[in-house]
Amino acid sequence: MALLPIIHVPDDVLRQTAQPVQEVTAATRKLLDDMAETMYDAPGIGLAANQVGSLERVIVMDCGPDDSPELWRMINPEIIWESDETSTLEEGCLSIPGHNAEVVRPASVRARYIDIDGKPQEMEADGLLAACIQHEIDHLNGVLFIDHLSRLKKSMIWKKVLKSAR
Repeated sequence: MALLPIIHVPDDVLRQTAQPVQEVTAATRKLLDDMAETMYDAPGIGLAANQVGSLERVIVMDCGPDDSPELWRMINPEIIWESDETSTLEEGCLSIPGHNAEVVRPASVRARYIDIDGKPQEMEADGLLAACIQHEIDHLNGVLFIDHLSRLKKSMIWKKVLKSAR
């Protein structure tokens, strides 16, 4: 396994749409393993391929407690149901370091994905795990958490990000 460099805004790859994985290969599994190692090292609770410069539709997440990791490695994840009920959680992003904001998202979701063995899976999630899967799938679609904020809040964060990037 290897640590991968995490891409930061305003890099254009973060605004691109990742392409579906056609076949789960050893290279796909290695990318997911490297992404997991990178996520844990950062440290973070989720990472999408766009964030490491790859446009493959893969994500890793671990919202479990530190003493009991729960690593999810998902290929071609998609949300197939979301609740009408919403929840508000503070989100941050490894690609926008040092900036957090409260984001409103569906409180529960059902997702479909392919596991590392190439088998179709479904999962239901709520709370932090539901927010995380939505956040990471957003990345695969070129959407950042700040896109869910008011124009004023997004503008404030964006100005700080651009100033620190200089």
